[in-house]
Amino acid sequence: MKTQMLINYKIDPLSYLPGTLFVLLFITFLSNPVSAVDSIIRLATTTSTENSGLLHYLLPEFEKKTGYEVHTIAVGTGKALRMGKDGDVDVLLVHAPEAEKVFVDNRYGVKRYQVMANDFVVIGDRKDPASIRDAASIESAFHKIQSSQSVFISRGDDSGTHKKELQIWQAANIPFKEKWHREIGQGMGKTIQMANELGAYTLTDRGTWLSFQDKVNLEILYQGDVSLFNPYGIIAVNPERYADINIDGANALIQWLISEQTQKLIGQYKKQDQILFFPHEPSLNKK
Repeated sequence: MKTQMLINYKIDPLSYLPGTLFVLLFITFLSNPVSAVDSIIRLATTTSTENSGLLHYLLPEFEKKTGYEVHTIAVGTGKALRMGKDGDVDVLLVHAPEAEKVFVDNRYGVKRYQVMANDFVVIGDRKDPASIRDAASIESAFHKIQSSQSVFISRGDDSGTHKKELQIWQAANIPFKEKWHREIGQGMGKTIQMANELGAYTLTDRGTWLSFQDKVNLEILYQGDVSLFNPYGIIAVNPERYADINIDGANALIQWLISEQTQKLIGQYKKQDQILFFPHEPSLNKK
């Protein structure tokens, strides 16, 4: 009897359709694994691009146009480069050309593209206790700060700005590991705030300064030295080192940032009627 029931039982093929459909969809997913994760670009960038408001100005346009979602991690350039070396991000937007070259030469990054530039300035209390306003060079300005034992607030965080500051002290052969030189291990915004609280000097990029100048009682006391030029580069992390790097997303962001359209947007971004970042020279990216 049981055997007869098994023989006469009719299988409705439609009853298997949901399972069949699931299998087909799963196979399709494996062959074309496009997911929400692929739309995320992990960007490590210097605090100056965040504090200045530039990324809040630019990235929504990129996300709207491409469908990518950029997760921004604003840290010092040194930490951003370390994150790239560890494969924790897909792309870097930083401002320490020598360190960037080492990063690419060691094959942690694919290629450096020039994005924009501004310059570094020395800010401080308008009373200018070290009298650096009329200094003949940036080295002379730092000599005056050291000789007067005026308080200097250093980021002390291995950022691009901190690297530049150390280059100046070393180029001028100035001993600076003294009480008047205070390393705080903070980003540019907090460094400016502390300099304001103490009436101290500090080195900052112009873009961040223009975003903070109405909030503090400091002013630019030295600027214009050719050595204070501050270029920003963008580098995709090498996918040959880390298989989970979103290289397509990284390249999409790079090409969008260096495009003529976006370069115009960068040049149009102003505060206090001043340009914060100047567009790159196109020929720099043809090498």
